[in-house]
Amino acid sequence: MWPKTVDWKNLRFGVEIEFIDGNPEHVELLPGWVMSLDERQIDETGAESGSELKPPPIRWDDREQIRVMLKRLEAQGATVNWSCGLHVHIGLEPWGQDIVLPLLDAALLYQQALQALLQTSEHRLIFCPPVTPVMRQGYTSNPSPSAVRHLGRPQSHRCGINTAAWFDVGTVEIRYGNGSLNIDEILNTIELCLRFVSAIGAGSKLADDDPHTMAVELGAPTKGYPAPISTPRWYNERTWLEEALIPVLAPFAANLVEGGEIHHILPVADGILVAIEQPGGAMCKYVFAPPSAGWELKREHVE
Repeated sequence: MWPKTVDWKNLRFGVEIEFIDGNPEHVELLPGWVMSLDERQIDETGAESGSELKPPPIRWDDREQIRVMLKRLEAQGATVNWSCGLHVHIGLEPWGQDIVLPLLDAALLYQQALQALLQTSEHRLIFCPPVTPVMRQGYTSNPSPSAVRHLGRPQSHRCGINTAAWFDVGTVEIRYGNGSLNIDEILNTIELCLRFVSAIGAGSKLADDDPHTMAVELGAPTKGYPAPISTPRWYNERTWLEEALIPVLAPFAANLVEGGEIHHILPVADGILVAIEQPGGAMCKYVFAPPSAGWELKREHVE
């Protein structure tokens, strides 16, 4: 049922805490907490590193669990860099699917202010593209996850205000946060997201052009969120090369993997590695060589 007033402290939430370094395989977990060891980040050398830590659905009164787990991560040398993000899931149980359309409308009005308040690093925008009027229109005629799925590279399928998460896990996911292991920054981000969803659930109208005013109206912190972290030069160069090569290699990817999309491209010793994500999320990897007469598929890449 929507609208419906619900105290933000009573909403269930989860948070995805991405980090590098440490020893994630051996971190002692609180009951229900999960270490997603297949979710790796990139360290300063370009190697895969760290993991993603997340709690079970909890409420604001349970937030001390986050402090405990952060201390355990830091005791093992975990940290964050530019490759890490902070994603907050808010449970939509009080409203059900009725709130999905209001959240899309809210995204069209407030997503820029929310992104500005959370200071999303420019290089992370590929992970949190905007909701568009076309998506909102498509949802009204086809209320399904495909209607609210962003088209583009696999990293861009989930919008910054990701309502597709309702169909997967019963939440809305807010993806704008930069990476952090600082308890105050993480709690400020969670509180902002909880207050935002609670306000939309109640049918409230907010300031749509000024992040500070919106935070004040919500009663959320006006500052103290994870700061953006600059990317190293080599990562920028990798990104530029990747963007230049994707249009060239996309037809090969389509022929090799039906419905596949290029996820990333990396140089390897004997050519160019192209990782292609299948519709179900599995990754296929191939190595190409660029001879003078055209691209040559050399081999499938097996790790």
